[in-house]
Amino acid sequence: MIDFARVQKELQECSKDIAGSGIRVNPKSDNLARLTGIIPGPIGTPYEGGTFQIDITLPDGYPFEPPKMQFATKVWHPNISSQSGAICLDILKDQWSPALTLKTALLSVQALLSAPQPDDPQDAVVAQQYLKDYQTFAGTARYWTETFAKASSLGVEEKVQKFVEMGFPEALARSTLEAVGGDENIALEKLCSG
Repeated sequence: MIDFARVQKELQECSKDIAGSGIRVNPKSDNLARLTGIIPGPIGTPYEGGTFQIDITLPDGYPFEPPKMQFATKVWHPNISSQSGAICLDILKDQWSPALTLKTALLSVQALLSAPQPDDPQDAVVAQQYLKDYQTFAGTARYWTETFAKASSLGVEEKVQKFVEMGFPEALARSTLEAVGGDENIALEKLCSG
């Protein structure tokens, strides 16, 4: 069974320090087993200025089993799948300890953005580019940050409002925008087809 009292306490701890760390964790709904983490891109990296959303699913054994985390925001990084957002990080696998928290895990993910480990890649194509042509890697990572990590963090309320004015329910508009990383065009296609 998930220790929900601990999860509540962790969420409170995170919310106390948002100004300092920029890291947020929010429940996706009433179910505390599904959360959304937000981390700012580290300064001095191609991810600077971006806001990255991470889907967090807590297994039944949490905190004795690691949380499952993957990027919802597309990111160009050797240790993060450019397709699925899967993260290659030891503390999310065999190096997890119940002494760690969601916040420390997200801080570790943020640190991974600063210090890629191309020798233990999640995305071999990105890792090869990082090792063989760093300038192209950095340019692509910056472009993806501009394209995917800035649009989703800016103007979300305005986008939601636009969809509400078109007649879509607010909750549906918000969840659809989140699901597509803030891309208005894809969200509109999904709303119209669904």
